Amino acid sequence: MSVYTRIERDELEQFLTEYSIGELVEYEGISAGIENTNYFVTTTQGQYVLTLFEALSMDELPYFLDMTAHLADEGIPCPHPIPDNNNHYLRKLNGKPAAFVTRLKGINVINPNIEQVIALGSQLGCMHVAGQGFKQSRDNARGLKWWVETSKKVSSKLSDDELKMLENEIEFQKLHDRSDLPTGIIHADMFRDNVMFTDNTLTGIIDFYYACNDVLLYDIAVTVNDWCSTEDGSLDEEKTIAFVRAYHEKRPLSEQEHSMWPVMLRAGALRFWLSRLHDLHFPRDGELTHTKNPDAFKNILLHHREHESLILKLWP
Repeated sequence: MSVYTRIERDELEQFLTEYSIGELVEYEGISAGIENTNYFVTTTQGQYVLTLFEALSMDELPYFLDMTAHLADEGIPCPHPIPDNNNHYLRKLNGKPAAFVTRLKGINVINPNIEQVIALGSQLGCMHVAGQGFKQSRDNARGLKWWVETSKKVSSKLSDDELKMLENEIEFQKLHDRSDLPTGIIHADMFRDNVMFTDNTLTGIIDFYYACNDVLLYDIAVTVNDWCSTEDGSLDEEKTIAFVRAYHEKRPLSEQEHSMWPVMLRAGALRFWLSRLHDLHFPRDGELTHTKNPDAFKNILLHHREHESLILKLWP
């Protein structure tokens, strides 16, 4: 959600004439995130988020917009895309695919408490259940193939020990068959900056543009790695168990998922170590951009590699 494409006021005013959401009052760029250009837009009828898609194409985007519309209609607190005057969610602005979505209330939490962790676990379970009714499908663009390609790209930037660990982890992941694990729509990026709360009430899940159809347990692992990890890369026992238990109440987990829990936690840590390495060493230009520290996920991966027996105990 960085600003890569600058929008002038007159351009936005003209764009708004294609919608029935009022006239422009004010707008401002959103600095958090790294993939797309986002603006908060206030009109005479309400508040919205305008997204200009920097990488995804017009052909790829209907999956995401239709999927979030489906989830919102099923009661999941995510942004609902706004149709234009021709009932289309997607248009072009300044040469980029663009869409308005509803702006949700609440704020991000930096240090989530146990009640917030439980609320997110429960909502992720609800989202995975609701997603079973969505019939479109999309492969995970940040899966094994991307891991291999990106590892080659960043390899010259790593120490010998880091490169050895990276190559070893990719080989480890290749050895584990996940084809029998439950699959469905996953968010794949459920970090603290993509979830909003009002006090302890979860009011919004945003930024679904890594969403895809993949192993549901992987989505749990990605979320737990961010929400339940401590500064040294270990998992907070109380938060992890509480999160998984809250999820389990909405979508019961299997013994097979339990046995694959350490593998999926490592997969989630690997994916974000790689993406942060890539963003650090091959940054994109933008007005307001944030580059996150890769070492946080390297440390999480190191811990998961060394404490499999402990991780297996962090289960409801």
